[in-house]
Amino acid sequence: MDFNGSLVNGPGVRSLLFMQGCSRHCAECHNPSTWDMAQGVTYEIPQLVELMREKCVNRKLTITGGEPLEQPKALEELLKELEGFDICLYTSYDLDEVPPSILRYLHYIKTGRYIASQRTTTSPYIGSKNQQFINLRG
Repeated sequence: MDFNGSLVNGPGVRSLLFMQGCSRHCAECHNPSTWDMAQGVTYEIPQLVELMREKCVNRKLTITGGEPLEQPKALEELLKELEGFDICLYTSYDLDEVPPSILRYLHYIKTGRYIASQRTTTSPYIGSKNQQFINLRG
C-alpha cells in the first residue's frame, strides 16, 4: 500500500493498493515483485477496509498489482465495502473480460497488457499504446 499519494496512477492524488499475484508475467513489468501469490501481506477484507478508510483521506484509490482480477471474489467484496471512494482499477485484462459485478463499482479503469514494443510516455496513465484508460462515469 502507498498512502503518500500518486499523481501517475489515475486522476488526482491517489492512494495505491497493490494486490498480490499475477500469472501473466508481462515482459518488462514494472512490478514483478507482485507476481508470486505467496508473497506480500495478507489482510482480511474488514481489516483492509478499515485501513483504507483511515489512511486514504481523500477517498481516491487506485487498485493495481500484480493482477487484481486474479482475486475477483476478494476484489468485489472489497469494492462493495468502499462505497464513496473514487476507485480506479489497473488491470492487464481487456474491458470485455472484466466482470460487470466489478465494473459497477469503478470510476476509472486501465485495461490491456503492457507491451514493451508499444511503450509510450505521451498518454497519461498508460504504459503502452495498446492500453486504454477509460472514465466509466464520464
